[in-house]
Amino acid sequence: MNGYDRRHFLKSTLLGTSGAFFSLPALAQGEAQTNSPLSSEKRFITRKLGKTGIELPIVSFGVMRADNPALVKAALEAGIVLFDTAHGYQRGKNEEMLGEVLKDRPRDSFVLATKVPPEEVDNRTGEVKAGSTAKAFLDKFDISLKRLKLDYVDILYVHGISSRDGALFPAMLEAVQTAKKSGKARHIGMSTHKNEPEVIQAAIESRVYEIVLSAINFKQDYYPKLKEAIANAAKAGIGIVAMKTMAGGSHDKERKQPINCKAALKFVLQDENVTTAIPGNTNFDHLNMNISVNTDLKMTDEEKGDLLLGKSQGGLYCQGCEQCVPNCLKGLPIPDIMRAYMYTYGYREPEMAHSLLSSLNLPEHPCSDCSHCGAACAKGFDISDRIKDVSRLTKVPVEFLS
Repeated sequence: MNGYDRRHFLKSTLLGTSGAFFSLPALAQGEAQTNSPLSSEKRFITRKLGKTGIELPIVSFGVMRADNPALVKAALEAGIVLFDTAHGYQRGKNEEMLGEVLKDRPRDSFVLATKVPPEEVDNRTGEVKAGSTAKAFLDKFDISLKRLKLDYVDILYVHGISSRDGALFPAMLEAVQTAKKSGKARHIGMSTHKNEPEVIQAAIESRVYEIVLSAINFKQDYYPKLKEAIANAAKAGIGIVAMKTMAGGSHDKERKQPINCKAALKFVLQDENVTTAIPGNTNFDHLNMNISVNTDLKMTDEEKGDLLLGKSQGGLYCQGCEQCVPNCLKGLPIPDIMRAYMYTYGYREPEMAHSLLSSLNLPEHPCSDCSHCGAACAKGFDISDRIKDVSRLTKVPVEFLS
């Protein structure tokens, strides 16, 4: 951890010796303590999450890759409020770890979000299939609640929606509304990794979803269109939470050309219609850097230059534009395979990549019998090479990747 541990973290971050600089229960209920005495340190920047009544620091905690309870505890003590997990992260162990950490905490001192995917999705088109029932969704959600040791979550997302039809799929709308009416979810939303503007517009049209968790980063060629959709959502009272803000964390698979992650996070949060971001934290260095953005969004000239240079490089992040898909002779779900590639080489999470690839039902050798790859990438990725590389993971037993 480059010399960092929990004790060093607590001494060197904003927590210091004086405690967090606002009332956590008040924040969770949307009542920021603007007149309370402050230490000499800067106060966290906070924003309201749509019409939910929740007010959050602009940087939260994406727990997906975290497996260290001490890291979560340190984040809580430093003033982080929102923790984001999902039913499938670490095959359920992620929710279980959070449940242990949070079980003795006052329930109004944190905001917990989890995500449940539809039961069946067309891997080529991203469409939700008819076999995805409200019952199957809610059964998985009940498992998540047991793992989390909670009676309810603050935010329940339908996970991985990539089209308008998927966003408005009747069974998923029924499922999240049922969860909210039962009191098991305070607020409901959906997450999206691609076709984000279309999905956000569908959320507005649904008049059901209160929050959208969306991939947002400086690498997206269509960022202006996405920003417009986010503004429309904000006008409609929908809260926007950002993920994938660091676009894979590196420009190359060897990780010799790291992205300026602090600059990338600041870039996304320059848009005041984005309530908060959920960057991942796997060590105290990550946590310390991410928390520092909670008090200072000003970008230096060096940071701006790093992002400008980084945007011109291919990197590991696939923006899911699907330009490549029509010319793939096998109709492979290329954006999803590219996401697995990013998980493998950007996140260093082969188990996550294995799980995603296994769900795609790929042929044994996806590109082996194609003499020429007609699928062209807008970012210049060598699609065939990356597919051949990452698809090898499907032959490795998942227990060897843990």
